[in-house]
Amino acid sequence: MKKIINEPAAVVAESLRGLAAVHADLVRVSYDPDHVVRADAPVADKVAVISGGGSGHEPLHTGFVGAGMLDAAVPGPVFTSPTPDAVQAAISATTGEAGALLVVKNYTGDVLNFETAAELAAAEGLDVRSVVIDDDVAVADSTFTAGRRGVGGTVLLEKIVGAAAARGDSLDDVERLARRIVGQVRSIGVALSSPTVPHAGEPSFDLGDQEIEFGIGIHGEPGRERIPAESADALVERMLDAVTGDLPFNSGDDVLLFTNSMGGTPPIETYLAHGIAERLLADRGIRVTRRLVGPYITSLEMQGISVTLLKLDAELAELWDAPVHTPGLRWGI
Repeated sequence: MKKIINEPAAVVAESLRGLAAVHADLVRVSYDPDHVVRADAPVADKVAVISGGGSGHEPLHTGFVGAGMLDAAVPGPVFTSPTPDAVQAAISATTGEAGALLVVKNYTGDVLNFETAAELAAAEGLDVRSVVIDDDVAVADSTFTAGRRGVGGTVLLEKIVGAAAARGDSLDDVERLARRIVGQVRSIGVALSSPTVPHAGEPSFDLGDQEIEFGIGIHGEPGRERIPAESADALVERMLDAVTGDLPFNSGDDVLLFTNSMGGTPPIETYLAHGIAERLLADRGIRVTRRLVGPYITSLEMQGISVTLLKLDAELAELWDAPVHTPGLRWGI
């Protein structure tokens, strides 16, 4: 497989050097262990919001470091959790008396390594809490993770709790808000092709020309089932049925609809799918009042999309609208 890389083992570090060169006004990048922090970190009297996970999902998480979102992101190797010492370094670089919230996707390595880092930080006298995001409705359990996987809802969670921290909310309040969001956000993804991990050099799985993996994970984990290729109308309806069947979204609900490209799906198809989703939700009386469309949590070059729904209230909508200035997400500034 052809990729624009040098040595596979150097992909993450070399990518981080590019990020640092382009966005020196927004972020500082440290190496060995790798972590990315706000250029103005630490921010006094503010709860630090920190996340991370395996690389290959950009702009998640490193592209979301900056004002109004993350104070730090910790990238592991491609599709591999970062180590506790890297997470601890990010905590130390950003966290003061206001404490820190760790946003952790529900994968065994992420949960264990972030938990270990939080314990090390607590031993140094820092107040560090963790919230695990598990919004993927495709699985009730999986051999790849301890329960449901953290997927597209992670982007929405990071933005909203980042805004709450930016307005000066306490750690207790930011943690409480994060847990509320986890309870009312759901996602599902589909794949039309496989990603290729640089050090593997070949596709992660085989998928027939007329097959779709329904319920795919962001690392290429198996989904609910393989289905024959079908029209966009039928596929998006199938995805919405899965999401709304897991957490009831009722007529009259206001929602944020996030239609995400998995990396290889072009904007013309992503917007097409989003338009269908809006129409189908309107037919059910569900009001889409906030939107996000594009490649925000990717799986290398995988062709496919994910759909995420978040139930909104006035506070969540206000926090979503709040200014944000990061490499990967920017408005209001």
